[in-house]
Amino acid sequence: MNIEKERKNAPSRLSFAVRCAAFAAGVVINSFGIAFITKAALGTSPISSLPYVLSLAFPLSLGGFSFIMNMLFIAAQFILMRGVIKPVQLLQILVNVVFSSAIDVSMSLLGWLNPSGIAARCLSLLAGCVILAFGVALEVAPGVLLVPGEGMVHALAYRTHARFGSVKVAFDLTLMLSAAALSLILFGRFNGIGAGTIVSALLVGRFVNLFNRCFKPLSALRGLKELASPAGPPPDRQSAA
Repeated sequence: MNIEKERKNAPSRLSFAVRCAAFAAGVVINSFGIAFITKAALGTSPISSLPYVLSLAFPLSLGGFSFIMNMLFIAAQFILMRGVIKPVQLLQILVNVVFSSAIDVSMSLLGWLNPSGIAARCLSLLAGCVILAFGVALEVAPGVLLVPGEGMVHALAYRTHARFGSVKVAFDLTLMLSAAALSLILFGRFNGIGAGTIVSALLVGRFVNLFNRCFKPLSALRGLKELASPAGPPPDRQSAA
């Protein structure tokens, strides 16, 4: 009886393992894309804009400030969704450790990348947007867990009863404006914020949609959700980092 039960459960466990591996790979690729965009020196992605400005002013890395910001996002989720959010979402802390560490590792690995000239910088920015979009698509497709930034948007949408996509736009805009204001206060000019921040906000979501339509393995990953329950409530996602 137990042997038969184990046989029935084996596909479910395997599918969940595959989904977790894909999610972890997406998180790491996501961080590499952010680093690539940042190295273009045209401004970083919206979700990293505030940590990046802080990292330019204080002796803590982009990954370090990203970790602090995401921990605040996780805490805010549990406050906004108290009694509703599932305890498994505490695993976002582990995701935050991996993501923040991977940002610093990626920045180190890309130490050689210092594009000069507007053409080279735009090419680097475009490559970073493509990499980031693929990471986001791969991270979202398995439906394993919410990452802190997306979890924060979901919590705000839940509390305000607004559409996830609308809250996402407002959330990214708030981060960018906060980073711009902080940059002016700390440096007297825009530093770490630029056209690349706006471009990445506009392009990444479109590239995510393109990957979702054309990259068949993502469809297969989404299909695996039927074999194992997702860890958290599925929001009306419109993901862009």
